[in-house]
Amino acid sequence: MTVEFRTQELGQDVLDRTRKVIAVHINYPSRAAQRGRTPAQPSYFLKPPSSLALGPAEAPGAVERPAGCELLGYEGEIALVIGKAARRVGLEDAWSHVAWVTASNDLGVYDLRYADKGSNVRSKGGDGFTPVGPALIPADAVNPTQLRIRTWHNGELVQDDTTEDLLFPFAQLVADLSQLLTLEEGDIILTGTPAGASVAKPGDVVEIEVTSGEFSTGRLTTKVTEGTTPFADFGAQPKTDDTQREEAYGSREAAGLAPDSAGLSPELKAKLESVATATLSSQLRKRGLNNVSIDGLQATRPDRKVVGLARTLRYVPNREDLFKTHGGGFNAQKRAIDSVNEGEVLVMEARGEKGTGTVGDILALRAQVRGAAAIITDGGVRDFSAVADLEMPTYFANPHPAVLGRRHIPWDTDITIACGGATVQPGDVIVADSDGILVIPPAIAEELVDDCIAQEKEEMFIFQMVQEGNSVDGLYPMNAEWQARYKAWEATEGAHGD
Repeated sequence: MTVEFRTQELGQDVLDRTRKVIAVHINYPSRAAQRGRTPAQPSYFLKPPSSLALGPAEAPGAVERPAGCELLGYEGEIALVIGKAARRVGLEDAWSHVAWVTASNDLGVYDLRYADKGSNVRSKGGDGFTPVGPALIPADAVNPTQLRIRTWHNGELVQDDTTEDLLFPFAQLVADLSQLLTLEEGDIILTGTPAGASVAKPGDVVEIEVTSGEFSTGRLTTKVTEGTTPFADFGAQPKTDDTQREEAYGSREAAGLAPDSAGLSPELKAKLESVATATLSSQLRKRGLNNVSIDGLQATRPDRKVVGLARTLRYVPNREDLFKTHGGGFNAQKRAIDSVNEGEVLVMEARGEKGTGTVGDILALRAQVRGAAAIITDGGVRDFSAVADLEMPTYFANPHPAVLGRRHIPWDTDITIACGGATVQPGDVIVADSDGILVIPPAIAEELVDDCIAQEKEEMFIFQMVQEGNSVDGLYPMNAEWQARYKAWEATEGAHGD
């Protein structure tokens, strides 16, 4: 049977049967990495059937950016069309309830997200905000793990991903949804978008295509127009800020925004790299922060200075029934590794348990490839020689050959954890060198490091004075006389870094 015969154009008759449009929030590892969060279970929202629009093959469809809105986001997605009712189906039977696969654009205006409280009714429910088509691929003719989705924005390829390593395979979505509600013939499931989704402006053209081997939906083409009818004054008005711009464009850089001052700017990172952890520790102590060191760990690269923002992973004690549901597949450990971003430090809570590995060579290599600054675990490391050979430092309690199922279950990510006796939150500043590992609250990092730089300059002066034969009495710490001499030194030699 030929491809042309099995593929058919999407017609209004199919959409007339659609009673529900269900969309998945995050499902592609690339999108999870971009968002900086990886869900343990799929989560969903509803789009009204009135948001559906046919994507004709012969001409681009049109979607209106509502008047007063700035951020019309597009998201290329694979849409599943249910062919027969599904209620409480199992994973093995779920795919048989899908009749067709097609392309979709999950459009929405970020300007109205604030008013939805998570429902996405206003932001993603507008007329024409779910174009689909133009052709249907028969679900029984393709492997759901071997589909490819691509999106072009004004002719530039901006999304290109496959369904090979989805967080939640398509069969799982169908089976999961059917546990509580009946999926009816014609219902549509939008299965998530890869990284690369962004913002389209009036005059822009967005094209989306789903393929599998020789099968293709053709390009779903949508042109953005400018709305002219303002919102009535008795409802929510469009409103946006830099947080929404960053979310819509995918990054602050893509949105044309300055680096987030609450993050780790290149300037702040360079300052933190220039001072010793011993100096940082003394300044933290002056601020009443004594319990901010991760203790008792070794380093594969003790000569390296590590500075980065924390991402977190928590292991819980193994329980065999729970390991069956949480230990396999794309578990929390793999999700954490596969979503760590460049310059971040993945910190693991293993309860100080040394009787098994919490990371091995393959996952450590994956973290290095993704640009992680370091891995820190208060548990064991497998494949120690290979991990130690990596450029990326790993801090660990001890080597151990056993795998996770002996003592641990990887449980959840990006939460507050304990590691080596210290509490670590996502976004904390981690600084490590040969003296140890410190956890710095991000709100005080800038002020803290400036004081450290000043302290180290004073200590350089004191070191020089001792080297010249002066007693430490009154010099370390400096009394008033030595303070005056220091200020004179700072104005001359110290000012030039001599």
